[in-house]
Amino acid sequence: MLVNESKRKVWHGRVELADTFFKRFKGLMLVRNVNYALVFVLPAETRVNASIHMFFMLSDIDVIWLDSSCRVVDFKTARKWRVYAPKKAAKYIIEGPVGMIRTLEIGEGDLISWSLSEEKEKAIPVKISLPEKLSFESSNGVTMAESVSKLKTKKA
Repeated sequence: MLVNESKRKVWHGRVELADTFFKRFKGLMLVRNVNYALVFVLPAETRVNASIHMFFMLSDIDVIWLDSSCRVVDFKTARKWRVYAPKKAAKYIIEGPVGMIRTLEIGEGDLISWSLSEEKEKAIPVKISLPEKLSFESSNGVTMAESVSKLKTKKA
């Protein structure tokens, strides 16, 4: 979720962080349907570090540049196959779907905050005990049991 603290406007989309070199390098390139925001944490607050390219982008995006105090220094809808640099030095860049700027009613000097979307935990394989006649260790990969009722009555 992104919040324009100055105007009390909220964008209720998913927000992810690009805080490593590889995540910043990939950004939103080759993403077909940009339906989330990506917050870039830059190593230094400069105009050069905050410049972006739209090469290999499959759609236009909204871009918001913030200084180290999270105040908007520039914003625009970025078009495919172009290069952009903010008017002033920036420490953070927020890239997201077109319409995000309008929803947040962004203006220069606005204070922006965000809360990251929770990552879903990955599944962890767990061993469980099975009834005697049921096994996943067959030679052909297919498991058969005589019948569910026999398994239930045998256990009871």
